Order: sequence, then structure tokens, then C-alpha cells
Amino acid sequence: MAKYAYFLSRETSLGLYQPKPSRFLRTCSRTLNVIRKFADDRPAIILGIETSCDDTGCGIVDTTGKILSEAINSQHLTHLKHGGIIPTIASEMHRKHITTVCEDALRSANLRLRDIDAIAATIKPGLPLSLVVGNNFGKYLSRIGNKPYIPIHHMEAHALTVRMVQKVDFPYLVLLVSGGHSLLAIVENVDKFYLLGTTLDNAPGEILDKIARRLKLANIPEFSHMSGGQAIESAASKASDPTKFVFDPVLTRKRDCQFSFAGIANKSFRYVDKEEQNFDVADSTAIPDVYNFCAALQMSLTKHVCLRTQRAMEFINNANLISQEKRTLVISGGVACNNFLAKALEIVCSEKGFKFVRTPPRLCNDNGVMIAWNGAERWTANTGVLRDREEIEMVTVEKNASLGESWIERVEDANIKCKLVKLNSL
Repeated sequence: MAKYAYFLSRETSLGLYQPKPSRFLRTCSRTLNVIRKFADDRPAIILGIETSCDDTGCGIVDTTGKILSEAINSQHLTHLKHGGIIPTIASEMHRKHITTVCEDALRSANLRLRDIDAIAATIKPGLPLSLVVGNNFGKYLSRIGNKPYIPIHHMEAHALTVRMVQKVDFPYLVLLVSGGHSLLAIVENVDKFYLLGTTLDNAPGEILDKIARRLKLANIPEFSHMSGGQAIESAASKASDPTKFVFDPVLTRKRDCQFSFAGIANKSFRYVDKEEQNFDVADSTAIPDVYNFCAALQMSLTKHVCLRTQRAMEFINNANLISQEKRTLVISGGVACNNFLAKALEIVCSEKGFKFVRTPPRLCNDNGVMIAWNGAERWTANTGVLRDREEIEMVTVEKNASLGESWIERVEDANIKCKLVKLNSL
């Protein structure tokens, strides 16, 4: 990282070997940052760094929600060759590209580091080897630029991203579905969340990727460049008989908002094994009914997600936790890009009196913009913004981190019987 310091400092008009500022000067600088927040008419500008998994992202936004620039280095094709994300490879690629990505973002915005008001970076949850790269580089920029540092919870960032592009008032219900997470929560404010349910085993994006690999969808040319979830959605759209494969409902006796996708995955693997045996399928070939299978799989996953989300809505409605005129469901995360799932959730919202809001697909996947925006929200609320250098240097990453206060037992105690609304229009 240090070997890039000279180039970075040239681009940002910061010398690496600046004299170490005295305690008095550091205190004055911090005081000026606070004063400027309230006295300066211009919006604050936040640079965000995202390295929680396999993409190196940097985004720059201001506190009005204006995206000033974005740069990203995707590792998708690299990991696609390995059949999954290899943490050591992901970490090394982050180290290789993070300086260039951040410099590209600054250059695209026609800004220098001195123009940035604060640095935000994902520190939890995620792959530790990847998180460390972003956290260390974020602290490095904070140090050489004498900027405040804003540690970011990855899932909080996903939950708040939509507020950058659309007016969504607190509180609201959020569904986050991705390759690493699946959860339902009430977003009370920028740093207060009530967790209603999470996954008991695998995340939906994870099982979709695994099933796509087992189906060998990457060997079909039209799907070869897609992620597992994208390939399954595309294949499902070509189905002639979506009901040919049957998946049993999941967790039907559990009156809570918890998710489980392991059963769907295991059933899928058994189906594929059986189909391959019945049709003597070659090692590199997909099963003959792959389109119908993907459609049935997608429907099973969608119904499970919709039922848990519907129960969360009924829990909110029964306890009047959100006023009727403000009841909103926000969906985000990589799996929220699935149009079939989004349409089904929109039907549920319509039946239950919730406004449906979908984070723009380009912002659903991991990116630096969402981290910068979370930093901007925290800057505006003046919460979680670190200015003390010793405190900043002590920030560490966390592989696992729950979202907010758990209300899971509270939902279970409510014992809400829930019958999924009809999804006939899908």
C-alpha cells in the first residue's frame, strides 16, 4: 500500500512525509470540521470504500444524495472460474486494485483528497481478509488527509441506500436478500434497527449460486457470463411447465420471520442427481428440463421469502409499529435484483397496505456508493463519526455482526398465523 503513496499524494496534493501535526493542530482541525458541518452552506462530501466480499468499490457522494463519482473493480469472472469466491484471491485482488479504484473515483469527480470531508469504509460483516484491506486503506486516507473516519456496517448501508435516490421516511420495513445475508428489520433511524428475522442456515444468493453450479448453467453459452442467481432467473423465464418439479413449503409450522434455504438446496441437489441418472447426462451437460426446474426452484424460494415478509407486515400492522400512511417495504441486496421476486413482493405489499420500494438494481449489489451514502447519513446525524486519531486506528473488522436489536423472540411470541396471499398474477 505504501508504494502507491507518492502517486496518491500527487493526485491529492498531500505529501506522504508531512511533519506530524502537533496535538494542538490536530485538535484545531477536528474543531474546524465540526464547525464547518454547521456553518458551511455546501453539502459535506463523503468517500466510501467497499471491500466486504469480492468487489473493490469506491463511491463519492454528498449529503444531498448526489453521486459525484463511482469506481469499481469486479472480481466476478475470476471467481466464476473457481466455482466460488476464494478469500485469499479476493484479498489479494483488493490489495492490487484499491489504490487505483479510489484514485479513479477522485479523478472522475474532479476532486482531491483535501476536498473530501470524511472517509467511510465497510468494517463488518464480511470476509475478514477482504474487510481488512478496505479498513486499512480507509484509515490510511483518513490519516494522511487528516479526515474523520466513519466505520460502516454493510447491512445498514444496504438498508439505507434507497434514501439516497427516493424519499423514504423512517421508520420502514426492509428486506435484505443477498449472497451472504437474508433478513427482515424495522429501520427506526440511521443507527437504530430492530431485527425481525434472519436466515437459520444459508443465504438465498449462496444457494442459488451453488445450485447453478450443480446444474452446470455456466456451460450454456447464454448463461456463461452471469452469476448463479441471474442464470437461474433467465433460465426460469424460458420454462414451459413451471409446475413439473415440486418443492415442499418451508418452515410452515414456524410462526416467525426466520428464513431457511438449506432444504431448498438439498431438494434441488436430489432432483438434479435423479434427472442426471434417468437421462444419462454427460458431465458437462445440463439436465434436459433445466428451464422448468429453475422456474420451480425460483417459485419455491419466492414463496418462502414472501410468506416471511408478509408475517413481518402483519406483525407491524397488529402492533401499529408504523403509522398506516408510512408503511413501506424496502428491498435491497443482490437477490433483490431478481425481477420475479420483486413482482411477487409487490403483490404482497398491495394486499397488505404497504408501499413497495425497490432499491435501484445497480445499487443493490455491493458498491462504494452505498457505503459513502451511509457515511453521509451518519455525518448529517452526527453519529458514528470518529475524529480522534487513536480511536480511528483502533477500528477493527468483524466477520459476523448482527443488525440492530433482536426482536426475533418478540415476533415468535406474537404467534401470527399467516396464509400467503395469492400470487396468481406472476
